[in-house]
Amino acid sequence: MTSRSPHTPPRGVVDTPQRPETDKGLSRRFPVSRSQAVGVWAALFVVFFLAFGLPTDPGYAFIWLWALAVAWRIDQPLRSHLLFARDWLPVVALLTVYNLSRGFADEIRAPHVTELINADLAMFGWLTDGKIPTIWLQENLYDPTRIQWWEVLVTYIYFSHFVVALGVAAWLWLTARPRWAAFMRRFFVLSLAGLITYFLYPAAPPWWAAVNGYLEPVERLSLRGGAEFGMHGAFSIIRLGQNAANPVAAIPSLHTAFALFVVLFFVTRIRKRYSLILLLYPLAMTFTLVYSGEHYVIDVFVGWAYVLGTFALVSIAERWWRNRKRPPIDSEPLQVEECDRV
Repeated sequence: MTSRSPHTPPRGVVDTPQRPETDKGLSRRFPVSRSQAVGVWAALFVVFFLAFGLPTDPGYAFIWLWALAVAWRIDQPLRSHLLFARDWLPVVALLTVYNLSRGFADEIRAPHVTELINADLAMFGWLTDGKIPTIWLQENLYDPTRIQWWEVLVTYIYFSHFVVALGVAAWLWLTARPRWAAFMRRFFVLSLAGLITYFLYPAAPPWWAAVNGYLEPVERLSLRGGAEFGMHGAFSIIRLGQNAANPVAAIPSLHTAFALFVVLFFVTRIRKRYSLILLLYPLAMTFTLVYSGEHYVIDVFVGWAYVLGTFALVSIAERWWRNRKRPPIDSEPLQVEECDRV
């Protein structure tokens, strides 16, 4: 006669594993699905966007991104949601310091103006009747009496800068955290390089040069297209940011830099025909900034050079770090040889 363990179920009875109490409590705590939670988040985001504008402030943007992460992982325990804060608070702190310190760059020294004008004239003056591209584009495309359809596109492309990079970063955090870390390393280096340049080489944009008599009149058109749909509230935060930000931070153009940055990060991971389509984004951002009077073409070229330099520098540093952690290849064979000699 065999003894039966007190934990062994009687013969003929199937022992079905019970669901842990934490899971039951979790399902009661979150009765909604991911699609429902994300739908609520999207509806609230649209309402706040139309009323107050895009969350361009780092702290405000962090709240929305964290809420999206919670909605996306609504079935996860509380501690998993706290991971988002742990990973992102340093990023928010860096962006806050960046925004605050950037505003002091114009108080250190007089901005560079004529060098940028001369650079654009040297590159494109032969093609634009001896005028910088911004003035030539506005003379041929800008109509002060009505808003053109492309000015609506210009406005939305302009403020996509405040959404795309951080949105991609949030998506990577939710789906592939190692790639998120690689993305944010490059993001930080590019932002830091831009900030240092603003202090060392303050440079005035075309609209500033026109206001101060260096150029003939230039209109600042980056937000003009938003009025076509009566979305004045939607651009209020960006407009406040424009008025409060450093007016002489033209070089490098981080708008075009981050547009190219996002594309280059994915260009080797997607099919070639799609990568060519993605490259239209930094080109569209370039047209947007030059036409609207926000940047010279030389600012764009310098911004692109910063992106290429950032990718090269961070890739070298990552390779060095991986090799540093890897044990020497010949260490094991040497030990074997010494044992054989003994």
